[in-house]
Amino acid sequence: MSATEFEVDAEPVGWDAVADLPPSAKLVAKVLEYNDRLTQSQLADETMLPPRTVRYALTRLEDVDAVDSRFSFTDARKRVYSLAVE
Repeated sequence: MSATEFEVDAEPVGWDAVADLPPSAKLVAKVLEYNDRLTQSQLADETMLPPRTVRYALTRLEDVDAVDSRFSFTDARKRVYSLAVE
C-alpha cells in the first residue's frame, strides 16, 4: 500500500470547526463576524443569551481557535473577543 491510500483525519479549521459546535457558539461567532471586538457582557446583550451560555460558547470557540481574546485597555478586568476565522 502506498501512503496516498490512507486518508488522514485532520481537525477541521476555520468555519468548518465552528460548524461542529453548539448553536450558541455559532451565534456568538456570527455576532463577532459583524462586530470587530466585543466584551462578554456585550456579546450577552447582542445575542440575548445568558452570560453563562456566552462563557460556554466562548470556551468552545477558543478550543477550536476561532476567537482571539485580549485584555481590555479601558478596563483590565474585562476581556475583548474578536473572530479569528475568515
